[in-house]
Amino acid sequence: MKWQGRRQSDNVEDRRGMSAGGKVVAGGGILGIIIVLVQMFGGENAQMITPMLEQMNQQQGTVQTEQRELTEEEKVLGQFVSTMFADNEDTWEKVFAENNMQYRQPKMVLFTDAVETACGSASAASGPFYCPGDEKVYMDLAFFNELQTRFGAKGGDFAISYVIAHEVGHHVQTVLGTSNKVRKLQSGMSQEEANKLSVALELQADFYAGLWAKYNQQYLDPDDIDEALSAAQAVGDDAIQKRMQGHVVPESFTHGTSEQRKYWFMRGYKTGDIRQGDTFSELGN
Repeated sequence: MKWQGRRQSDNVEDRRGMSAGGKVVAGGGILGIIIVLVQMFGGENAQMITPMLEQMNQQQGTVQTEQRELTEEEKVLGQFVSTMFADNEDTWEKVFAENNMQYRQPKMVLFTDAVETACGSASAASGPFYCPGDEKVYMDLAFFNELQTRFGAKGGDFAISYVIAHEVGHHVQTVLGTSNKVRKLQSGMSQEEANKLSVALELQADFYAGLWAKYNQQYLDPDDIDEALSAAQAVGDDAIQKRMQGHVVPESFTHGTSEQRKYWFMRGYKTGDIRQGDTFSELGN
């Protein structure tokens, strides 16, 4: 994606390089990426793996925080992420204005190893996430290396752009009140029915990511959309469950299948119309 020389966001806080010295973060290595995906994309495996993570956390001692200088590569990546976040700011300011609404901008925190949020403590194993409590997107950028090397997503910077836009999509849902409505409905439902609403919520965030790409298509390189679709393929519930347990349990899906995630991203990209993103009606919720 063409990004050098363009505006960077003032809403990005870079905490990378600040980590617990000598501390082995729970969920490192193979177990770490499994926990990342379970926490991000749900499924019955969370019940089995979460106790393992809790036990590992209990075994970790308290240590002092260390800080290191970021490498040049890390600095450049931070600049890229800040530019993508600025693109999201500009896009949603425009979309909301076009629909006679007022947008409020989220913030982003880049971290290494672990972070404290209004939604609680999180480790690198949490993967990229949005916290509605403080309206911030949290990202440990090491996640994208794992996404590529262990789960087959294509390389390239647009996979990062897609995930950022997806998480900002959750902020859009917070601003519009969608997330709050969904959580209230879920409180009186069975787990299976609540999961269906979670799928619709996540697919709508994919739609919003595609909409963002539409508004920024002048900056796209020829392979960017393929990179986004590859990332969506890798993080579909069905793809993750097949890798982790060898079979698929549809009623446990919380984010949607690979095909659904690709479809809704492309629908946002093709239409560029926020009114076309009612995943709840189209999925029968």
